[in-house]
Amino acid sequence: MKTELKHIATIQTGVFAKPVAKGDIAYLQPKYFDEDGKLTTNLEPDLNSVGISEKHILKRGDVLFAAKGSKNFAARFDLKDMSAAASTSFFVIRIFDKNILPEYLTWYLNHPTTMKFVKSFARGTSIASISKEVLDGLEIIIPSKERQELIYKINDLRSKERQIRMKLLSLNQALNQQQLYNALT
Repeated sequence: MKTELKHIATIQTGVFAKPVAKGDIAYLQPKYFDEDGKLTTNLEPDLNSVGISEKHILKRGDVLFAAKGSKNFAARFDLKDMSAAASTSFFVIRIFDKNILPEYLTWYLNHPTTMKFVKSFARGTSIASISKEVLDGLEIIIPSKERQELIYKINDLRSKERQIRMKLLSLNQALNQQQLYNALT
C-alpha cells in the first residue's frame, strides 16, 4: 500500500530556543547526529522547558527529519531518561497511524532513493531547506508490520556490521603502524 506522509502522521517544526548551561530538557540539534541519524554525543539538559509548549516536547517514537542544510537525515526519538525538544532545523513527524512503525519510517526516509527525491525539492540560496509541503506529499510504501520490523532489523544489523568493520579497519591500521615503527627499532 502507498499513501502520503500527511495521511499517517502530523508534521510540525521544531522550536526556536537558546540553549543554556543548566537546563531541564535536551535541545536536539543536527550536530548531535551522524548522517545515518544516530546520536553521536551524550546529551545534557541544555534548555529550560519554561515557555516551551507541550506540543514541542518530544515523545518516544517521534521521527525527526533534519530539513535544513546539506546534512539531511531522519532519526527516531527514543530517549527514556530525558525529555527533549527539537530545534527548528528539524521537522517532528508524529505518527498517528498504528500500522506504521517509527523505526520503519525512519529507515524509509533515510533510504537513498527517498533522500534523493526529497533533496531534489530543496530550496534556498545560502542554506538549502526542504519544505513541510514536500514531506506532507511524500509517498510512503507501507508493507505489513511484520515486514516493516524485518526491514528495520536487517538494516540495524547491517549498520552494526559497518561499525564493526570500521573499528576493525582502525585497529588494523594502528597495528600496521605499530609494526612499522617496531621495524625501525
